[in-house]
Amino acid sequence: MNKAIAESHLHDVTGFKLLHKYTIRIEFDDKSIQIIDFEPVLYGPVFGQLRDIEIFNQVSLNSDIGTLFWPNGADIDPNVLYHWPEHIDAIIEQRQQQFMASA
Repeated sequence: MNKAIAESHLHDVTGFKLLHKYTIRIEFDDKSIQIIDFEPVLYGPVFGQLRDIEIFNQVSLNSDIGTLFWPNGADIDPNVLYHWPEHIDAIIEQRQQQFMASA
């Protein structure tokens, strides 16, 4: 598979495991794994609610959309999760500008 096709492939989350506070080990349909600490992005009206660890730990796998889902409606595009290292700095910056300035 060439690089352009590999990069355009849509990935699904197939499993996960809570590791410790705000950190989840995520498994994808191609057997790859990401370990993500979500704490830096838990701001705003939806994701801010996940700072309550009891709510955060209620994460589940929504196989219909192939991603993680929380009971308050929070979810993250599975391709963003797959490519997390490429997106994390921009996500943190956006959330800090959008939500921390008004806090």
